[in-house]
Amino acid sequence: MPLGGEEVATDPAQVARLWEANAPAWIALSRAGWDLYRDHVNTPAFLRILPRVEGLRGLDIGCGEATNTRAVADRGAHMTALDVAPSFLAAAAATEAADPRGIRFVNGSALSLPFPDGAFDFATAFMCLMDVPRPEQALAEAARILRPGGFLQFSILHPSFMGPGRRVLRDATGHAYAIELREAALPDGAVERWRFSGAPPALRDAWQPFQVPRFDRSLAWWLNAVAGSGLRLEAAEEPVADPETAERVPAVADTRIAPLFLILRARK
Repeated sequence: MPLGGEEVATDPAQVARLWEANAPAWIALSRAGWDLYRDHVNTPAFLRILPRVEGLRGLDIGCGEATNTRAVADRGAHMTALDVAPSFLAAAAATEAADPRGIRFVNGSALSLPFPDGAFDFATAFMCLMDVPRPEQALAEAARILRPGGFLQFSILHPSFMGPGRRVLRDATGHAYAIELREAALPDGAVERWRFSGAPPALRDAWQPFQVPRFDRSLAWWLNAVAGSGLRLEAAEEPVADPETAERVPAVADTRIAPLFLILRARK
């Protein structure tokens, strides 16, 4: 549920402060099951196309409260998880202490990964890289820490269908029947305020809206940036809710009209 806003945050330290401020609400609402697009569309598709990782060393970039990191670790990977927000890492570490998966947590930035060259067999980034200033630098850093033959798999908001002018059109019953895409441009780092729209109003409105800076890039930009990082594109996915999921979770049915996410995998 976009709410608008005029603030601009382009400095990495500013962006990190915004995500630290977002963390308490994000943790509470996502762990209560209200990150509907993540849980019912993005993550299932991401894991479905993820190559075998058993026994491999993996880095999850922008891990948040590490729900997805744990899902990858459950497949037998030796995971390190990185985030800029200490509150996300504290919540993730508490979960790890109570129910271990062997995950190591590191406070750091995708723009300057605190690891040597070739330290990992693979890297993941779930819905992180489009929120990073200078995403081309984040891609280059991800490529640097991969061993030859290693891969990066990441998901982002779909560059073609998730611009600032996107609006879901619904009928009187709430059924999504079209996606409106209007011309709209925001300055780099424009802070968008929004909430998990599927959450019950009393729970949703108990928290301040998330403040998320946008660094919009085109589909061509992302493909060229992957190539420019020295990685070879290997797979792409535009996940949509299947008919059963759309019926069971109507909030995500709009993805059947136009995909909300893009998943790319590239290999070094």
